[in-house]
Amino acid sequence: MSAPYAHKCCKKLGVKSESKHYKYKRPGSPFKIYPNLLMTEMQIDRPLQCVASDMTAFYVKGIYYELTLYMDLWNNEIVAHALSCKRGDRMTYLSGLDDLIELKKQYPQYEMNLHSDQGAVYASKAFNELLPMYGISRSMSRAGTPTDNAAMEAINGWIKAEIFMNFHVTGESPVEEEVAAYITFFNTARPAYSLKYLTPQQYKEAYAPKD
Repeated sequence: MSAPYAHKCCKKLGVKSESKHYKYKRPGSPFKIYPNLLMTEMQIDRPLQCVASDMTAFYVKGIYYELTLYMDLWNNEIVAHALSCKRGDRMTYLSGLDDLIELKKQYPQYEMNLHSDQGAVYASKAFNELLPMYGISRSMSRAGTPTDNAAMEAINGWIKAEIFMNFHVTGESPVEEEVAAYITFFNTARPAYSLKYLTPQQYKEAYAPKD
């Protein structure tokens, strides 16, 4: 029986077939999604236990900038950052990650969790392949759920407001220097309600465990 004849017979009898479609995935795909460790009710009680990362964008004098931040959720300290005026520059993520790894090397006794969204760079092999070597575990927000990284979403909003309205980043000096100066201010001179009106640095000095 030919395939066309079989199709005609099935159509006449009202017989329909169903088939499952599989999405092709190349072997060795460089992208990976990780579980959301923040949803496990993790108790963050020491520095570097959980670092969150995200990217925010802004304009200075008509020039587009992307700022990638890495923030310690224990005391809201920005422990690494990278800035680029190139749209979609993956090196801002990787440069900031390099700085974070260098910081982790100073505390080999600590286990660190790095939380982010499911962006292409955050899920890439290049971003994640070195982390297990330094005792860094990965955590990711659920797809399309910004509230899973609420702390970083809030910080991004505050920073973009403050660097223009309060800190007056104008571009008169190199923007990289102005942003670095703001982050120093954020870590050392800006008290936060969630930190008992201490700065991130003061909170760390007062409450960090004495290992």
